Amino acid sequence: MKTTAYKTILIILIALGSRIVSNGQHFPDSLVKYLETAAKENPGVLQKFSEYQAALQKIPQVGSLSDPQLSLGVFMKPMELVSGNQVADIRLMQMFPWFGVLKNAKDEMSLMANARFELFRDTKAQLFFDVQSTWYELYKINKEISAAEKNIEILGAIERIALVRFKAASSGSPGITSSGSNISSGSSLSNNAGGTSGMQIMGSNQNIQGASTSNISTATMQTGSMGSSSANPGLSDLYTIQIEAGELENNIALLENQKIATNALFNSYLNRPPDSQVSIVENLGIDSLDLLFIVISDSILANNPMLNMLGFENKSLEARKRMSTRMGYPMIGLGLNYSLISKNSMSTSSMNGSDMIMPMITVTLPIYRKKYNAMVNEAEMLKNATSQNYQATSNSLRTEYYKAVQNYQDAQRRVKLYENQYQLASKSLDLILKSYSASSAGLTDVLRVRQQTLDYELKKVEAIVDLSTAVAWLNRLMAFSQIQ
Repeated sequence: MKTTAYKTILIILIALGSRIVSNGQHFPDSLVKYLETAAKENPGVLQKFSEYQAALQKIPQVGSLSDPQLSLGVFMKPMELVSGNQVADIRLMQMFPWFGVLKNAKDEMSLMANARFELFRDTKAQLFFDVQSTWYELYKINKEISAAEKNIEILGAIERIALVRFKAASSGSPGITSSGSNISSGSSLSNNAGGTSGMQIMGSNQNIQGASTSNISTATMQTGSMGSSSANPGLSDLYTIQIEAGELENNIALLENQKIATNALFNSYLNRPPDSQVSIVENLGIDSLDLLFIVISDSILANNPMLNMLGFENKSLEARKRMSTRMGYPMIGLGLNYSLISKNSMSTSSMNGSDMIMPMITVTLPIYRKKYNAMVNEAEMLKNATSQNYQATSNSLRTEYYKAVQNYQDAQRRVKLYENQYQLASKSLDLILKSYSASSAGLTDVLRVRQQTLDYELKKVEAIVDLSTAVAWLNRLMAFSQIQ
């Protein structure tokens, strides 16, 4: 049995060691620095560490003997004795508890201090999970804003194509082949929207939108007398595109507000001002687990701080039970009595004026057994309650483990799915933009495919964030972190 247990522990240690090496390779540097700052500055973590240090100070308190008692009595009138006159009486007494009481008391407080340390570890593990999950949320918001801005650029390209079609329809041209240069530029923009400079494209969009507005007004005035503007589908397409762009701009504004609140929450974990800038990576690597799930399950049961805390509490209550049992035994007191005697002129004794020294011993008689029995029963009941709490916590951790594994596997599957779906939707968008520029596809189809592409892109980002959060959750259950 011992050999099997040692092998299991060795496998867990080797797996955790490999996890540390691999985790250091893809863990973002900025996030590592934030975790270090949180561990040093977070008030909640510092509070738990101070409570642990305070618990350590209880060990010497309970492990020391009670203070000795010194009493001094002075006679107002010397007590006349055969050997002289007694002037004063000095008594010193030290009580000693039964054997093992102080040792068990120290063991109890030491184990309770260890439990406090495990509570500190659990608080720090929860803090690291909160920091990571909030940082991933900020990454997700940034990617959603970036995707919305890129889609506004795509709508600008679609608007240029729609404007050419509208002008061609207003002038009565049979086709729009004369504006092929504009069409090709719009198509190339949709193909390279992710790689072109955002500032250049947004600047061109502003010029195009201004030009499109003036052109729309001119064309409307030219065709207003004939009453054909209301029947022109090109004008309706332009309005629809502007509506879509307005929705995206509103979403960006909402995301910016959400980013401010999430940024403040993140800074609160680091004990920084709410408006402090947070560094977010451009692209988050896809996190993965290098441990077998069975190893993770065993590591949770072996390393989880809450289970360790309850284990230390159980042992401390066992020490308290032993201490309470021994407290029901007699206490022994050793002392010394010193009597100060002056000479008596009337005494002829050879010991006239000689002080007296008397060793003393005191024994307590614990005959009232109810309180001692109650102390033992209290420790036993608390021990049983802690054992039940340990089992309940273990069951809860197993449930959380299965939920985290489910989230991890689901996110891993969704990352692959939405990456493939996004690539297919992007290719479909390129094709339908070319068809729209050639007047062989309607705006509704273009906007539908564009929205589908945006949805898959956002779902892919969400899946990556969920995957990283699931890994952070499993690390939190194991109380594992690259930062110690």
